[in-house]
Amino acid sequence: MKHFTPRRYKGTSGAAPGAAPGTAMPPRPRRPRLAEVARAAGVSAASVSRLMSGKARVAPATRQRIVAAAERLGFDLARGRQPRIIAFLLSNRNVLHPFHSAVLVGAEAYCAEHDYALLFLPYHYPAAAAAKSLSLPEILQNRRTVSGAIVAGTNSAALLERLTTQGLPWVALGNNILGAQGPCNGAVYFDDIGGAEQLTKYLIGLGHRRVGFAGNLRLPWYARRFQGYQAALAGAGLTPMLGEVHTREGEEMGYVAAKLLLQRSAPPTAIFAGDDSAARGVYLAARDCGLEIPRQLSVAGFNDTLEAAALHPKLTSVRVFTEELGKQLAETLLQRIERPDSPPAALALPTLLIQRESCGPAPLHRRLAAARGA
Repeated sequence: MKHFTPRRYKGTSGAAPGAAPGTAMPPRPRRPRLAEVARAAGVSAASVSRLMSGKARVAPATRQRIVAAAERLGFDLARGRQPRIIAFLLSNRNVLHPFHSAVLVGAEAYCAEHDYALLFLPYHYPAAAAAKSLSLPEILQNRRTVSGAIVAGTNSAALLERLTTQGLPWVALGNNILGAQGPCNGAVYFDDIGGAEQLTKYLIGLGHRRVGFAGNLRLPWYARRFQGYQAALAGAGLTPMLGEVHTREGEEMGYVAAKLLLQRSAPPTAIFAGDDSAARGVYLAARDCGLEIPRQLSVAGFNDTLEAAALHPKLTSVRVFTEELGKQLAETLLQRIERPDSPPAALALPTLLIQRESCGPAPLHRRLAAARGA
């Protein structure tokens, strides 16, 4: 096989093969700079940068001038553009959980309005794991793919620390953070403590002096609602009656907790179930015990999911504005992406007590009212 020796050409060292001796290679065209586009468009360099990053809205007229100037100069506005994808990280929860599904709908709607796509990511990790040992989904480890994360489901402070170390902007549903002591900066809450206190005061106002609580206090949302329940009872000089079962949550937990409460020598005349699915279990327990709702036992829930109005009798519950919650989570995250230097703060949304047929006067009050009527 022949080996060819490169041929040397006389003249300018930049001459190309086939060119006449002494002919220089034409200089490579210089790429236009961002500042030149800004001058040509009559805007600030910051305006061009914002348009390129996609992190903030640019007025339509300004956008047109920048695009026209970039086309004239041959400047690529897509260069360096950040991704417009938000991850919805649902941790340690059922994918079809109705509460989080509604939050997801609200977040997706807000993201779509602001030209962001929402990527759903189920994620499971040990609650006791240290931040350094957590392995994030691969897509979250690449800032070129995802702009930030909405953290929902059941989470530990360690995950939030891990995301911060990763440099990924995040916002969390604060009600479900395990081991949190007080409000967590960078989180959005709904006022479950205040809602639980309002609901308990409503039951007390109906004459109930023995109000039970069905929940698993190892889970943060039940613990927060128990806190509001306790505050209302303390204000009325009443003693809490806790039916706690350490199964995770839902109908089974509500059923067993209610059974334990109703076996007491002085059973409750009303039961506040920590959420609507637990209230469904309380209904089953009451019927097994031969108790009529609400004549012999009042029952209330929390979250006001679709099943609350489907139960018979319809369930009194505390409404959480889940879609608005999702929108607030998305809005807070997009603001954090656009202004990364602004200090994070906690935001709380109100709740609303929805009174339905599952709650009525305490049996003693009912008898006294009947006697007065006679």
